[in-house]
Amino acid sequence: MKTVPVQDAVGMVLCHDMTRIVPGECKGPAFRKGHVIREEDIPALLEIGKEHVYVLNLEKGTIHENEAAERIARAAAGPGVSLTPVCEGRINFQASPGLLDVNVEALTRINSIEEVVLATMHNGQQVTEPRAVAGTRVVPLVIDESKIERVEAICAEYPYVVGVRPFIHHKVGLVTTGSEVYRGRIKDKFGPVIRKKFSQLGSTVMDQRLTSDDPSMTRDAILAFIAEGAQMVVVTGGMSVDPDDQTPTAIRSTGAEVITYGSPTFPGVMFLYADLGGVPILGLPGCVMYFRASVFDLVVPRLLAGEEVTREEIVALGHGGFCATCDVCRYPVCPFGK
Repeated sequence: MKTVPVQDAVGMVLCHDMTRIVPGECKGPAFRKGHVIREEDIPALLEIGKEHVYVLNLEKGTIHENEAAERIARAAAGPGVSLTPVCEGRINFQASPGLLDVNVEALTRINSIEEVVLATMHNGQQVTEPRAVAGTRVVPLVIDESKIERVEAICAEYPYVVGVRPFIHHKVGLVTTGSEVYRGRIKDKFGPVIRKKFSQLGSTVMDQRLTSDDPSMTRDAILAFIAEGAQMVVVTGGMSVDPDDQTPTAIRSTGAEVITYGSPTFPGVMFLYADLGGVPILGLPGCVMYFRASVFDLVVPRLLAGEEVTREEIVALGHGGFCATCDVCRYPVCPFGK
């Protein structure tokens, strides 16, 4: 750090903020710490009374924090991610709708490099509208360029470090079971909830069909949807352990492979996930209708983003699978399912 006349400071880096005050109008930074002084900045500096400035002279092999952040961000960003302009040494990663995909191994390697910071939201985060999901910067005002080169080398080993898997539009068949609904004794409340959830994820419910407690009727409705081009079928109702709850029986009778019946999540224990020739068939418990966040929100977005969900991954949901039932639900920005 040294003091130099403003006319000699072009290309050098300011070491502190410089305030501009106009009485009755404004008070704020005219130039921020880290700004690289340009020829056109000299008149403005003189206007605020700065004939000399404290600057940082970059030595060979070092780079400014802004350039470091830009290089890290460009190297780490993947599809579905845009970058904000650098501000006070930091760049944010803006995600478009989809499923946040973070390479945790690469992320850990990057953050193991001293003075380098890349922070993200949890992998698998559901993004339904554009938002910031990660940020990067370096700790000092200037950093050894070799450290940024190491970051770039790590990023080059992977397709990307922070990206978004877009939700793929699916045509979804909805089967609602239960003789009480089928015969009109009570009004179905599942349909509007399911339609809204799929709409937010960029998919469409083709139709909703009601069936009685007869498992063969439910089976035929599932198979009819698949024959008509459904890329996913969800079945609501009849998922408990009561003797007359026959939805699991109906799903099995389609010939589908049951990946799991039961999920270590509250809400969502009585969840069934099966696959019939590449078409997911989901048995949804009643909690999906009442809770903003449930097992539906932990599994369905991943399927719509083209991910394969295994039994082992369902089992792993137990760690974080207990919803805290907060007074105000902020899912997906919460620990549920993480």
